Amino acid sequence: MSRTTMRVLALANQKGGVGKTTTAINLGTALAAVGERVLIVDLDPQGNASTGLGIEQRVVSTFDVLTGAASIVDAKVATHVPRLSIVPATIDLMSFEREVGDASGKHYRLRDCFAELAARESDDERTTYVLIDCPPSLNLLTLNALAAADAVLVPLQCEFFALEGLAQLLSTVEEIRGRLNPKLRIHGVVLTMYDQRTSLSDQVVEDVRAVLGEKVYTTVIPRNVRVAESPSHGKPVLLYDYKCTGSQAYIQLASEVIERERRIKAA
Repeated sequence: MSRTTMRVLALANQKGGVGKTTTAINLGTALAAVGERVLIVDLDPQGNASTGLGIEQRVVSTFDVLTGAASIVDAKVATHVPRLSIVPATIDLMSFEREVGDASGKHYRLRDCFAELAARESDDERTTYVLIDCPPSLNLLTLNALAAADAVLVPLQCEFFALEGLAQLLSTVEEIRGRLNPKLRIHGVVLTMYDQRTSLSDQVVEDVRAVLGEKVYTTVIPRNVRVAESPSHGKPVLLYDYKCTGSQAYIQLASEVIERERRIKAA
């Protein structure tokens, strides 16, 4: 397999509670289930992606990796899901911006880590997808993610203010493309927490599709009790309840992500 096949997707939205972490965990699991080798990078100081995958003890974290105290290869932790690993986060990430100060290249710390990862992995263990779980703000951690990513996947909650703040994120992506990462693009917007019992959810879906068109994935992630329960058990919902509607939606999303990747490579 070529060394250029690793694709890096940043899951970003400066609003909290929109399903970034849930999507990172379950999309990563679904991609791994169809044979991809997936690495989740937890960039949120709350470390919910790490906890949601059952990683409690975090000896080496993303903070150590970003500050140069440890290699990303050494920080990778295997999960209960075959072919799915994670670089876990700790609260230390809160001090990352203060730690690096005005250091040169501070926006490219994560990109350089991925270059090291690609150089050190053997062909039979090569990571094919990296999913970065970004914090709910446009801080230096998120800028590192966007500078390192091939594309941005935007989870968007089906609520009244869904489009509020999205324009800011899209303009930030344009700014990053011009300043730090010319290859960055929007991979797609995934609508989350869809409640079929309310007309509001339908209206949000209609409005977002009208504004963003084909950028919006066909798959919509439903509001689902099993999805909400699974992190407390340290499991992705696909392991917790494979047959529930949430699990099936993430499987469909993984298929859609892979199909978009095929189209991007063919273009």
